[in-house]
Amino acid sequence: MTDVLLIAAGLLAEEGPRQTGPDFGKASPVGLLVLVVLLIGTFALVWSMNRHLKKLPESFDPEHPEPDQAVDEGTTGEFKDEPKG
Repeated sequence: MTDVLLIAAGLLAEEGPRQTGPDFGKASPVGLLVLVVLLIGTFALVWSMNRHLKKLPESFDPEHPEPDQAVDEGTTGEFKDEPKG
């Protein structure tokens, strides 16, 4: 199996570039368009995120904290769905 991989790698390494014309390796205007669209999208996402973050309160803690659970003298503290025993 490794012999086949070595032979394939050797054959691939021997091949030269397939396109060697005068425009080979140059960027096209489509690449610039894609880059500009991605930059505009990133700017829009950051702008939107900043707007949403400004609407958040300074803290999520309540001003007057109360106990999470009130103790009822008539309950035993067990869950209703759990079987007893």
